[in-house]
Amino acid sequence: MTVGDVTPLEQPVDSPFSTRQLLRLDEALRVADRVTGLNFSIYLGPLEDPSRESAEKLHAQTRDPRRAVLIAVSPEQRKLEIITGSDARKRISDRDAKLAGLSMAASFGGGDLAGGLMIGIDQLASHAGRA
Repeated sequence: MTVGDVTPLEQPVDSPFSTRQLLRLDEALRVADRVTGLNFSIYLGPLEDPSRESAEKLHAQTRDPRRAVLIAVSPEQRKLEIITGSDARKRISDRDAKLAGLSMAASFGGGDLAGGLMIGIDQLASHAGRA
Protein backbone atom coordinates (compact mmCIF):
# COMPACT_ATOMS: atom_id res chain seq x y z
CA MET A 1 0.00 0.00 0.00
CA THR A 2 1.34 3.44 -0.87
CA VAL A 3 0.73 6.70 0.87
CA GLY A 4 -2.76 7.93 0.15
CA ASP A 5 -4.24 4.53 -0.63
CA VAL A 6 -7.42 3.73 1.20
CA THR A 7 -8.16 0.17 2.13
CA PRO A 8 -11.80 -0.41 3.02
CA LEU A 9 -12.22 -1.89 6.46
CA GLU A 10 -14.49 -4.86 6.63
CA GLN A 11 -16.06 -6.16 9.77
CA PRO A 12 -14.93 -9.72 10.51
CA VAL A 13 -17.69 -12.17 9.67
CA ASP A 14 -17.67 -13.64 13.16
CA SER A 15 -17.54 -10.32 15.05
CA PRO A 16 -20.07 -10.14 17.87
CA PHE A 17 -20.38 -6.36 17.39
CA SER A 18 -21.87 -4.11 14.75
CA THR A 19 -19.87 -1.10 13.56
CA ARG A 20 -22.12 1.13 15.65
CA GLN A 21 -21.48 -0.95 18.79
CA LEU A 22 -17.72 -0.83 18.17
CA LEU A 23 -17.86 2.96 17.86
CA ARG A 24 -19.87 3.24 21.08
CA LEU A 25 -17.43 0.98 22.94
CA ASP A 26 -14.46 2.96 21.63
CA GLU A 27 -16.06 6.21 22.76
CA ALA A 28 -16.89 4.77 26.20
CA LEU A 29 -13.28 3.65 26.64
CA ARG A 30 -11.92 7.05 25.58
CA VAL A 31 -14.27 8.92 27.93
CA ALA A 32 -13.42 6.59 30.84
CA ASP A 33 -9.70 7.12 30.19
CA ARG A 34 -10.05 10.89 29.95
CA VAL A 35 -12.31 11.35 32.98
CA THR A 36 -10.52 8.97 35.36
CA GLY A 37 -6.92 9.25 34.17
CA LEU A 38 -6.80 5.44 34.15
CA ASN A 39 -6.35 3.22 31.09
CA PHE A 40 -9.41 1.10 30.34
CA SER A 41 -9.26 -1.77 27.87
CA ILE A 42 -11.29 -4.77 26.77
CA TYR A 43 -10.08 -8.20 25.79
CA LEU A 44 -12.61 -10.42 24.04
CA GLY A 45 -11.53 -13.95 23.29
CA PRO A 46 -10.41 -17.23 24.83
CA LEU A 47 -8.73 -17.26 28.24
CA GLU A 48 -6.41 -20.06 29.22
CA ASP A 49 -7.07 -21.87 32.50
CA PRO A 50 -6.87 -20.58 35.12
CA SER A 51 -8.67 -17.63 33.55
CA ARG A 52 -7.60 -15.16 36.25
CA GLU A 53 -3.91 -15.80 35.58
CA SER A 54 -4.49 -15.57 31.84
CA ALA A 55 -6.21 -12.20 32.27
CA GLU A 56 -3.42 -10.99 34.56
CA LYS A 57 -0.87 -11.80 31.83
CA LEU A 58 -2.91 -9.77 29.35
CA HIS A 59 -3.14 -6.92 31.86
CA ALA A 60 0.65 -6.91 32.24
CA GLN A 61 0.89 -6.16 28.50
CA THR A 62 -1.19 -2.97 28.69
CA ARG A 63 0.56 0.36 28.18
CA ASP A 64 0.74 1.22 31.90
CA PRO A 65 -0.32 -1.78 34.00
CA ARG A 66 -0.33 0.19 37.27
CA ARG A 67 -3.04 2.51 35.93
CA ALA A 68 -4.83 -0.06 33.79
CA VAL A 69 -8.28 -1.59 34.12
CA LEU A 70 -8.78 -4.66 31.92
CA ILE A 71 -12.16 -6.23 31.29
CA ALA A 72 -11.44 -9.71 29.89
CA VAL A 73 -14.42 -11.62 28.50
CA SER A 74 -14.54 -15.07 26.97
CA PRO A 75 -18.14 -15.57 25.84
CA GLU A 76 -17.54 -19.13 24.63
CA GLN A 77 -16.15 -20.13 28.05
CA ARG A 78 -18.61 -17.91 29.93
CA LYS A 79 -15.72 -16.24 31.78
CA LEU A 80 -15.33 -12.65 32.93
CA GLU A 81 -12.30 -11.22 34.69
CA ILE A 82 -11.72 -7.62 35.77
CA ILE A 83 -8.07 -6.86 36.47
CA THR A 84 -6.98 -3.57 38.05
CA GLY A 85 -3.43 -2.31 38.42
CA SER A 86 -2.01 -1.11 41.72
CA ASP A 87 -2.96 2.55 41.17
CA ALA A 88 -6.38 1.68 39.74
CA ARG A 89 -7.09 -0.65 42.67
CA LYS A 90 -6.78 2.30 45.07
CA ARG A 91 -9.80 3.83 43.33
CA ILE A 92 -11.80 0.75 42.31
CA SER A 93 -12.27 -1.70 45.17
CA ASP A 94 -12.69 -5.43 44.66
CA ARG A 95 -16.30 -4.99 45.76
CA ASP A 96 -16.86 -2.30 43.11
CA ALA A 97 -15.34 -4.56 40.45
CA LYS A 98 -17.53 -7.48 41.55
CA LEU A 99 -20.67 -5.34 41.36
CA ALA A 100 -19.73 -4.19 37.86
CA GLY A 101 -19.05 -7.82 36.95
CA LEU A 102 -22.48 -8.89 38.17
CA SER A 103 -24.15 -6.17 36.10
CA MET A 104 -22.16 -7.17 33.02
CA ALA A 105 -22.94 -10.87 33.53
CA ALA A 106 -26.66 -10.08 33.73
CA SER A 107 -26.50 -8.30 30.36
CA PHE A 108 -24.36 -11.04 28.84
CA GLY A 109 -26.88 -13.63 30.02
CA GLY A 110 -29.58 -11.71 28.18
CA GLY A 111 -27.52 -11.80 24.99
CA ASP A 112 -26.31 -8.20 25.13
CA LEU A 113 -22.51 -8.38 25.03
CA ALA A 114 -21.95 -4.78 23.91
CA GLY A 115 -24.47 -3.41 26.40
CA GLY A 116 -22.88 -5.38 29.22
CA LEU A 117 -19.45 -3.99 28.38
CA MET A 118 -20.86 -0.45 28.23
CA ILE A 119 -22.43 -0.92 31.67
CA GLY A 120 -19.18 -2.30 33.08
CA ILE A 121 -17.05 0.52 31.71
CA ASP A 122 -19.49 3.10 33.06
CA GLN A 123 -19.72 1.54 36.53
CA LEU A 124 -15.96 1.06 36.88
CA ALA A 125 -15.25 4.61 35.70
CA SER A 126 -17.90 5.99 38.06
CA HIS A 127 -16.34 4.17 41.00
CA ALA A 128 -12.87 5.41 40.02
CA GLY A 129 -14.06 9.01 39.96
CA ARG A 130 -12.35 11.95 38.32
CA ALA A 131 -8.61 12.18 37.92
